[in-house]
Amino acid sequence: MEIEIIEYGNSKIAKVSDETMINTVQDATDLLGNADYQGASKIIVKETNLDSQFFNLRTGIAGEILQKVSNYHKKLAIVGEFEKYNSNALNAFIIECNGGNHIFFMPDIESAMQKLV
Repeated sequence: MEIEIIEYGNSKIAKVSDETMINTVQDATDLLGNADYQGASKIIVKETNLDSQFFNLRTGIAGEILQKVSNYHKKLAIVGEFEKYNSNALNAFIIECNGGNHIFFMPDIESAMQKLV
């Protein structure tokens, strides 16, 4: 699981490499452990790093992965274009996450970094 550590303000942010795929909850757990090992409490993942089933809330994958993020006391920003998913449940989920303090769905890397710090 390749990550790049970005120093932003007083924070270390782990940005997942473009080639890395997160297909399972175990992949996400490995990512969280790797980020923690490198001193990053904040993580940026692109939409394209996530298996498409993540965005189908019925699979439960998103819930399991995001629960791990919470359990590990991390902040996560997922960067992408989410309007293409024609799902009222997903849209409501994104709005709910963005209103919180730990999980964010953002349109670009710069806004993701600003939201995480």
